[in-house]
Amino acid sequence: MSTARLDKWLWAARIFKTRTLAAAACKRGQVTIAGVQMKPSRMVKEGDIIDVRKPPVTYSFRILQAIEHRVGAKLIPQILENVTAPEQYELLEMNRISGFVGRARGTGRPTKKERRALDDYAATAADTPLFIADFDFDLDDEDEEE
Repeated sequence: MSTARLDKWLWAARIFKTRTLAAAACKRGQVTIAGVQMKPSRMVKEGDIIDVRKPPVTYSFRILQAIEHRVGAKLIPQILENVTAPEQYELLEMNRISGFVGRARGTGRPTKKERRALDDYAATAADTPLFIADFDFDLDDEDEEE
């Protein structure tokens, strides 16, 4: 039975675009075998079932051939068998239909609401002096003299 490095197999089977992305996914814990997180250097063999979490879906693949060299897309059915549960595809479809694009708060362009909040903050900040030199100390002296 042949074996292959996990990161190389993920790349060769076209699950990830580059081997670096495959290794990074392994290090982040997105790749598991039997529920256990695997390192990129883990040797895999034919018959292993690999779970790959690409939010919001967790894909499952059964290894039919342990290869380390990338093959053409037409040969992929000889390399792996997709055993992903149908519920995962329903979840993907629901996510696609909802139209919500997950964006971490504070990243990317501001939303309309965030933009208005920034404008309000900038308007109030413009009225507030930033430096001691901006204060008019003479006004205080005039009040005391009266």
